[in-house]
Amino acid sequence: MTERTSEGIDTLAGMADFVIVGAGVIGCATAYNLALRGHSVIVLEKDESIGNGGSSRNGGGVRQSGRDARELPLAMYAVENIWPGLSDELGADVEYVKRGNLRLGKTEHHLEILQGLARTGVEHGLDMRMLDANEVREMNPFLSDEVIGASWCPTDGHANPLRTTLAFYRRARELGVRFISGVQVTGVRKLHGRACQVATTTGLYEGDGVILAAGLGTRTLAASVGIDVPMHGLLIEALVTEMEPTMFPQMLGTADADFYGHQTAHGSFVFGGDSGLEEANGYAGGVPTSSVTAPAICRSIMKYVPRLADAKIVRTWSGWEDESADGVPVISSIDEVPGLTIACAFTGHGFGISPIVGRLVAELACGEETTLDVSAFRYDRFHAWA
Repeated sequence: MTERTSEGIDTLAGMADFVIVGAGVIGCATAYNLALRGHSVIVLEKDESIGNGGSSRNGGGVRQSGRDARELPLAMYAVENIWPGLSDELGADVEYVKRGNLRLGKTEHHLEILQGLARTGVEHGLDMRMLDANEVREMNPFLSDEVIGASWCPTDGHANPLRTTLAFYRRARELGVRFISGVQVTGVRKLHGRACQVATTTGLYEGDGVILAAGLGTRTLAASVGIDVPMHGLLIEALVTEMEPTMFPQMLGTADADFYGHQTAHGSFVFGGDSGLEEANGYAGGVPTSSVTAPAICRSIMKYVPRLADAKIVRTWSGWEDESADGVPVISSIDEVPGLTIACAFTGHGFGISPIVGRLVAELACGEETTLDVSAFRYDRFHAWA
């Protein structure tokens, strides 16, 4: 007879070397990298669809510019060593384009922000510089006269987030990874002090290690073994326009980060941004209707790219970003809970670094030396905050 507890059903539903919670781009990339090493992997996803969280609700930026200095080595490594060959590696076109990033400014304060970002990039070896108003419009004549300058990084680009997530997912499945969607995870369990079980409402999944890559939901799951990751939800809205004539290839962003996006290969524009309405309206969970937030982003877009004022929006969607308390993610094994590895709190920066993060998380989970130094992303950096 099966006994149901507050954490789910106490019957073993599956075993593997590793159990991953979260089938977004980070979870799928981690599963792929573990499978490359010959490990068996189970990935649990609460949604019925793969990549239906932040991984498919972003502007698709593959950027190095505008990042915290701690993230720059990851972003630069991914752009130099992984993104250019990722479509061939995964056997699917991820629509990666390396045509630069313009981060736009309309006020002197904006330019001060952009100059600081450019200095940080240059100090870390990134090809990045400031453009004045004339140089910006020479590069992109569709921009508003309100734009008085921009930062420019020619090695930035963009890709298709959903195609990338699904490419990692399909390749991982080909390598034997088992994905289980539509399952509600209720917590992590320890045996003899080691995290090795994931409880769900339909049974237990057991492995030598557990990896939490569930976005904002990671905080609740980590708390089940006494770990708290300081982060909160930020509502992000994305929209797609109808197909437009080819206008510009660059990824666009702004000093205030009120919108970002690019034109896709087939002509539609994908834009995203945040409006702050989750605070003004007291949203605590779920996803509010797109009509609440989309107009705020559209107003920003029209101020920067007037030509798009009459473009028809064919689809909008919103979702929750897992914003870290200090602005950079947690990519860390957890010393207090052996066997547990966490990858979360990406603060809207996760997609562009996902190929290298998947490798790093797999290396951490396997106890290997990591390709890049991840000490800046350790969970225990928050201990001093307590």
